[in-house]
Amino acid sequence: MPASTPYRRASRRVRALPGILSHAPRWVLLAAGAATTALGLLLAVRPLSSLTVLGVYIGLSCVISGVGDLVARREDAGWRPLVSGIGWVLAGLAVLAWLGRSLQLLGPSVAVLLMASGAVRLLGLRRGPTAGRMLSGAFGLSEIAFGLVALAWPDATLLVVALLFGVRTAGFGLALLWRGAGTRRRAPAGSPGTTRGGSAVRWVAAGVVLLVASTALVVSHQFRQGIPVLDDFYDAPDVVPDEPGQLLRAEPYVGELPPGLTAQRILYTTTADEGIPGLASAVVAVPAEATERPVPLIAWAHGTVGVARACAPSLGRYAITPEGMPAMDALARNGWGMVATDYIGQGTEGDFPYLIGQGEGRSVLDAVRAAHQLEGLDLAPETVIWGHSQGGHAALWAGQLAPTYAPDVDVVGIAALSAASDPEALAEIVTANPGVLGASLGISFVVAAYSRWYPDVSLDDVEPAARTLVQEAAARCTSEPGTLVTVLTGVAISRDTPILRGDPTTGAIGRRLRENIPLGPWPAPLFLAQGTADEVIVARLQDEYAARLCAAGRPLRYTQYPGRTHMGVLEPDSPLNADLEEWTQDRLAGLPQADTCA
Repeated sequence: MPASTPYRRASRRVRALPGILSHAPRWVLLAAGAATTALGLLLAVRPLSSLTVLGVYIGLSCVISGVGDLVARREDAGWRPLVSGIGWVLAGLAVLAWLGRSLQLLGPSVAVLLMASGAVRLLGLRRGPTAGRMLSGAFGLSEIAFGLVALAWPDATLLVVALLFGVRTAGFGLALLWRGAGTRRRAPAGSPGTTRGGSAVRWVAAGVVLLVASTALVVSHQFRQGIPVLDDFYDAPDVVPDEPGQLLRAEPYVGELPPGLTAQRILYTTTADEGIPGLASAVVAVPAEATERPVPLIAWAHGTVGVARACAPSLGRYAITPEGMPAMDALARNGWGMVATDYIGQGTEGDFPYLIGQGEGRSVLDAVRAAHQLEGLDLAPETVIWGHSQGGHAALWAGQLAPTYAPDVDVVGIAALSAASDPEALAEIVTANPGVLGASLGISFVVAAYSRWYPDVSLDDVEPAARTLVQEAAARCTSEPGTLVTVLTGVAISRDTPILRGDPTTGAIGRRLRENIPLGPWPAPLFLAQGTADEVIVARLQDEYAARLCAAGRPLRYTQYPGRTHMGVLEPDSPLNADLEEWTQDRLAGLPQADTCA
């Protein structure tokens, strides 16, 4: 097909290395075949390394092809071979230099090439026999479908490309061994069955490829359907007060709620850090029936849901729900209200403070301030802060910031449940166990958030081959189906080189992680709760954190829940629910707390 000739020529250029072995001696073929087969098998299970080797392979092939043009150029050949040779050498050097920075363009490039190749096939359907055109059309449509899928899922595309390159390399090595052994036999071109068998294989291959491509396109569309969509509630008004904690907007919240509650969604001012204003959103729920006394507030700090703007819990229907939140039936029963912040940067514009204490804590405290400005609510001054996982970290920071940042917020208790209390220790555990489900997500969220928040942390701290994974993970929410792609991709690369170039506990990242360890003091009783079977925040981490606080003279209550996992500690049958309700009642009653450090 004439239209495909330039593509085929370019393909031969980037596959120049195999051509060097086309006339090599048998012993060279055997040695190269054994080495290439072993390399291919190794690369098939080490995707990040496979991508790097693929880049080196393409770069060297381009350089060798260009050098070959220059060496073979005749004096009377004119300027075109000279320009072509220099161009291919420069292209190869550019690819090799590009490897040191990033491979993030590889996924989109594969997508564009697939769609272009498919379009070329379809444009050539005007000529040839009917059967040939049908086959070419099937392959063309399949390439376009695969290209669309690759464009939607660049991280998964890189994984597939890496796997195929490893398998292809191993296959090439086996072919070299076959040739070197001298056992290759060719069937005569006109042998009976050759043409018919080849044609049948092509029809079967076309059907299988088209079916797989169509299925991939449908699954991709279904996965994309789960992506949250922001509405204009989160847009900043024309005039925004400078003072943090100011209510800007409120409307009824239409999501699911525990029995006996009614809720509003609010937009309010906050600060990301000292002198850095911002906006945040939250849901405020109070008893639907009138209460005899003012309603005390529980300030809820949510756990990990992603770092993208569209991940705001208030955007969905489950911002305040018994699923994944403790003691929800206690709210209406005790006449308590709840304000659940999204934090700055979720829903609203701004950088999301994932495991960044100043941003998390200020968002929690300013949500309480804004809730008190809602019309028609009779709220008590007392506030108890609850938080789980990332939210446990936020609760600890909100509590220790309250006396200086928000002295008008009367915090009478802080409950940190399965808290990410020590980000440095957590990073050390996660990087030491990269094959654990969700490890790649956690690393990606921290690096993405810290690189946006701190000038001395950047994506250059991530291995070039892993940057697409980090960026795609940071663009997804844990509630959407696409996160499964990130998790599986992370597990697939876990045996390969680490996502980060260095030890996360050293350098700028390590310094920033240590800055975000909340060490108090706290103005009110502190309750640490931990499941002993927690697979995310391992019990050892919380034990060491509690011991560190005790050694520093910080009074606290530390309760462990045997056999409870990270989310299992919040389940309806967990004893934590009753403990948390009773503990909160005591805090609102002004009773003292027993110190488990003593």
